[in-house]
Amino acid sequence: MIQLDTHPTGAAVVHVDGRLTMVDAPAFRSAVAEAVGGAATTVVVDLSACTFMDSSGLGAVIAGLKAARQAAGDLRIAAPSTQVLTVLQLTNLERVLRPFGSVAEALRAG
Repeated sequence: MIQLDTHPTGAAVVHVDGRLTMVDAPAFRSAVAEAVGGAATTVVVDLSACTFMDSSGLGAVIAGLKAARQAAGDLRIAAPSTQVLTVLQLTNLERVLRPFGSVAEALRAG
């Protein structure tokens, strides 16, 4: 399940609960597009409850990063599980999407 919240700082927080696969990727993309369209310059993806991410989910996160950067913003990931972190490391994307330990830490960065 994908849920979009607005943080008091004006940043958007996208919560991913469960799996981020090709089934959930369209909802994730929509949430990020809504956040960026709503003028949020920072989008934090809370992965603390994400138990699994496949290549479609990873592609959706990369698309979200691109959308945020095109809007002069940033997308940050927070609290990835071991499985998600492994996917990021295997693809060398942890260099581009540096994982933060928590949503609060991701919000403070920058």
